[in-house]
Amino acid sequence: MGTGARRAGTARGLRVGAAGVIAMITTAAAVGCSAAEDQVQSIGYAVDNVLTTYNANTVDGAASGARQAFSRVLTGLSYIGPEGSALSDGDVGTAATVPGDALTVAVKLNPQAVYSDGVPTACDDLVLAWAAGSGRFPMFRAADTAGYADIDRIDCQSGSKDATVVFRPGRAFADWRALFGATALMPAHVAARAAGVPDLVGAVASNDVPALERVAEFWNNGWKLVPDQLDLTLFPSSGPYRVESFTTDGGLVLVANERWWGNKPATPQIVVWPKGTDLQSKTASGEVDVIDAGAGSMPGLAPGDGFSSVTAPSRSSEQLVLATSGVFESADARRALALCVPRQQLFDRLGHPDFDKPSGLGSGVLSSRIVQPDMLIYPSVAATEGGRYLHPDVPASVAARAASGQGPITVRIGYLAPDTRRADTVKAIAEACAPADITVEDAGSPEFTPTALGAGGLDAILGGTASAQGAAGTDSEVPPVYSLVGGNGTNFGGYRNGRITAIAEQLAVDTAEGSRLNLSTEAENILWNDLPSIPLFNEPRTTVFADGLHAAVPNPTVSGVGWNMDRWILLR
Repeated sequence: MGTGARRAGTARGLRVGAAGVIAMITTAAAVGCSAAEDQVQSIGYAVDNVLTTYNANTVDGAASGARQAFSRVLTGLSYIGPEGSALSDGDVGTAATVPGDALTVAVKLNPQAVYSDGVPTACDDLVLAWAAGSGRFPMFRAADTAGYADIDRIDCQSGSKDATVVFRPGRAFADWRALFGATALMPAHVAARAAGVPDLVGAVASNDVPALERVAEFWNNGWKLVPDQLDLTLFPSSGPYRVESFTTDGGLVLVANERWWGNKPATPQIVVWPKGTDLQSKTASGEVDVIDAGAGSMPGLAPGDGFSSVTAPSRSSEQLVLATSGVFESADARRALALCVPRQQLFDRLGHPDFDKPSGLGSGVLSSRIVQPDMLIYPSVAATEGGRYLHPDVPASVAARAASGQGPITVRIGYLAPDTRRADTVKAIAEACAPADITVEDAGSPEFTPTALGAGGLDAILGGTASAQGAAGTDSEVPPVYSLVGGNGTNFGGYRNGRITAIAEQLAVDTAEGSRLNLSTEAENILWNDLPSIPLFNEPRTTVFADGLHAAVPNPTVSGVGWNMDRWILLR
């Protein structure tokens, strides 16, 4: 039975404040004695991003809400917890370092682990993830190569539950526990079957280009989500939930995976509602119980009584990502924009909502692209900005624009609309930059795609870490710095600087605090000179929970609130 049918016509509302957090963090154990008939059998979960693909690892997938929706559908060796770090998922398997000349990780997948279509999980899944993200096979349009590019080989006998991941000498990737995590392991048997490749592991080992081209074509495009057009044989699950349907009217329906070998989901069905859903009507009809959104990204939402809400800073770095071609081909032109963007005003008005966070995340204007404010090295790294870009300096902006050889310029800023906070951000930038003869146009659209930046359709993207429009960020410097590496899939502005690439590669393997401080400081000095992006603030995110919801915990990272959806219980 759908959520609308079970509670049609109920009226509930929004109570904003810290009291809501207490209700959100109540554990399932606390409600174990409640009568079974009081538990709602389906929970509606709304996210602030589109759902366009099952594969979160492609360029399009990383820009979508796939990580918010599928963390408990496509499980991995780890998942991103609320603190932003990778936590091991023992239900899926184990990964541990073993002696070797280079970093070597022994992986043992759970002997009971099986996809919802009955095919056992295997090391083939790891090989596919590595091949796609390694950068060795350019036919795969992977969003990110960080870590996977450092792997030399994976010793895997096709169909085996055991694998040995061997990294290249000198490339001991520090965040190796985050590799092969939730949503990273796609069902290799599906890709191999669709591509007509009977031995995917062998094709990778022998560099069989024709076979890998067919696999990559499916990996890139075969897992697209089109409402009312899903072939469910292509979408098996390795987690507690599996996809049952995806329709325009009914949302993305996830149901308990009967073949899941771990603890069964606490609630049999989760319905995920993507951005573009009429949330006012869905909440009024009782079809939405959880909302995970950037503050302002779901304008007009006003549920009635029966909800609690909290807004807090996230690990996503709200920023402007600039094209390095077209009007912004010159660093002087990018500097001209940076000199008129009212960063302090934007934080005061839009980046600092009513939450109690006196220090750390969300405490001020963000002045680093790669280091988070709660890291010990942040003050020193952020100091490289030197106060040059906190407040508009119109004469300096005019001089920089003239140095670029351009007269008045027009800047088109894109984002996934509707989003009142980002619309207000663009409006404030337009007002501040107009005196410098820089016309800023709001190019926000429901059809927004970050690839439009590199294609010339936009001049800038307003988004989070790596241009994300929805949930984003971890506690690692690696994803943000790799979004500035030449050729990386999330480098939508096309920025290239050999030293930044070298620093990114060093930060990926260097764990010494002194080295990281020096490298990050050097990187920010370069970036504040080249200005491929303009950091603003930690994106504030709002989580809304229906009263009676237990075990739901806000997660201000790329995984979003859905990171533990299989533990949610809603009592009535």
